[in-house]
Amino acid sequence: MTHPGTVLITGPTRNLGRYATLALADRPDRRRPDLLLVGRAGPDLTAVADEARSRGATVREIGCDLSSLAEVRSAGATVRDLLAAGDLHPLRALVANAGATTADTRRASADGYELTFAVNHLAHAQLIGDLLDSLAAPARIVLLGSNTYHANAWRKLLHVPEAEWADPLELARPATGDQAPGMTSAGVAYSNAKLAVLYYAHELQRRVGDGIAVSVFEPGWMPGTALGRTAPEAVQRIGRALARVPGVSTPERSGPLLASMALDDRWAHLRDGAFVVKTKLTEVQPVAQDRAREKRLWEATAELLSTARASQDASR
Repeated sequence: MTHPGTVLITGPTRNLGRYATLALADRPDRRRPDLLLVGRAGPDLTAVADEARSRGATVREIGCDLSSLAEVRSAGATVRDLLAAGDLHPLRALVANAGATTADTRRASADGYELTFAVNHLAHAQLIGDLLDSLAAPARIVLLGSNTYHANAWRKLLHVPEAEWADPLELARPATGDQAPGMTSAGVAYSNAKLAVLYYAHELQRRVGDGIAVSVFEPGWMPGTALGRTAPEAVQRIGRALARVPGVSTPERSGPLLASMALDDRWAHLRDGAFVVKTKLTEVQPVAQDRAREKRLWEATAELLSTARASQDASR
């Protein structure tokens, strides 16, 4: 059996990313990939890397704050150097797991973009663009999605707002004003970012070679993580109670499912931004398939990334 290659995962230090990382490290010797862990430098990154090594994995840590596109570009360059030097097996999967949400959409990334949109979409678009030529076919790109992009009765009950799409340049602009925009605005920003992930996945597949397959994984609602941390206290209490209900998603349950998406033969056929909710291939809502929006997002993303880079170069 050939070596499964290298898997790069962002946001490996906690919750879903941590359990996905450890699930990859727990694989039998001949099925265990090398691991590239891209996350904020510090004791949490060191700890998960050490735990993965203790389980038998070959691990490289790359410190990177994904709210800084300069750091993302640096991380991509480090990955390319490691691969070129032959220090790793071929890169077979890139798992864009890292995410962020903020209760205040006035918060900006290091590049001046709205923080939720910057981390969930722009950072991964930068990293993927920088590493496309480094992926060794057959390869997979797995993006982290969320059903919050559209409303249903359950999400309405929990006051989780659906996406309110706008031009991506507008979505990247932080809110303004002296008064914080409020929880609804924060929830819309998160849902917009996750709708952007779906649009980006569809357009990315159109632009990459046949040897790279793009899919989107939805881990299920995990109370206490992501949206739960910025929800009203009453909703957080409901979430904590629901987290104890058998069958409700948790990082421990969904992390191994994300790891499976990266390597298992079961998912080898997925392409075109196929949307998997935990273990079920699922049709997205009509709003999540829009060729005009997808093309515009691609163009605007390139503009935003280019502007950030030019600004950095000018400040040197």
